[in-house]
Amino acid sequence: MRPTTRRTALIAALALCTSFGAAAQGVYPTKPIRVIVPFAAGSTTDIIARAIADKMGASMGQTLVIDNRGGASGTIGQQAVATAAPDGYTIMIHSSSHTVSPSTFAKLPFDTVGDFAGVTPISSLPNALVISPSKNIKTLKELIAAAKAKPGSINFASAGQGSATHLNAEKFKLAANIDATNIPFKGSAEAVTEVLAGRVDYYFSPIAPVIGQIKDGQLLALAVGSPKRAAALPDVPTTAEAGVPGSEFNFWIGMMAPAKTPREIVNRLHDEVAKALASPEVKERFLKLGADAWTLKPEQFDAYIKEEIASNAKLVKAAGLTPTQ
Repeated sequence: MRPTTRRTALIAALALCTSFGAAAQGVYPTKPIRVIVPFAAGSTTDIIARAIADKMGASMGQTLVIDNRGGASGTIGQQAVATAAPDGYTIMIHSSSHTVSPSTFAKLPFDTVGDFAGVTPISSLPNALVISPSKNIKTLKELIAAAKAKPGSINFASAGQGSATHLNAEKFKLAANIDATNIPFKGSAEAVTEVLAGRVDYYFSPIAPVIGQIKDGQLLALAVGSPKRAAALPDVPTTAEAGVPGSEFNFWIGMMAPAKTPREIVNRLHDEVAKALASPEVKERFLKLGADAWTLKPEQFDAYIKEEIASNAKLVKAAGLTPTQ
């Protein structure tokens, strides 16, 4: 074969491979996508995941199947995603607990940065400090006074040791200079139940699972832990406004995939999340949940995760928390 002929054949072969590659990208997904949520059904992360799953599925032509893998502050679900095939058919919707666990666990069975590819944040949700009306505490100042009157007598719920809700409460403890004990649960649903019953004193809960009980008067929101007031609870002050500056904590929920997932699939998932968040149905759902839509490009989300892991490590050290073995 002459050189010119060989070059022509090579160009044709490369063009054919490119065509096949483009076609392969174009058909994703060809089967249902498993969405691992590392918390129990009814948790805030679960609620947000389900709020966008149907809309994404309709757009992508495949069902997004929610798979709740609660336990160990989300690390059981994280490990399942870290070890899954990086083919776009196993993804994770997790909370900012993802950036907390590297500091609160002595050893993890995965690399929080190296084993995951950020797709995008989905939502930021203010945490509301809720308490049962039966406690007869009506303001944040009264809660702090009760805690200081009997050091160690107050406790609080969290969605697991080392979860984002735990870190929010620890940051508040430091800023308020009080002594309170963490009572960890598998997710928000259990935590809220115990606070409603009065068996646990308070909980820095994402607004989504408690907005109904707050409006019905079953729970009292003393403050929100976010830097600004929540649109869903405009009359509830921030913890800083209520007299505890330096207690702000950003709670978010986002999507991640196994680290080696092809970039074109990661980008496709990012675009589908953004499309779902822009739909009137999801906007209305988020409004009722008190959730704010939030997206970043995949590479920006990866950078944000690294920064937050570092800042949470400083918080864990300041709080004197002992990593779980």
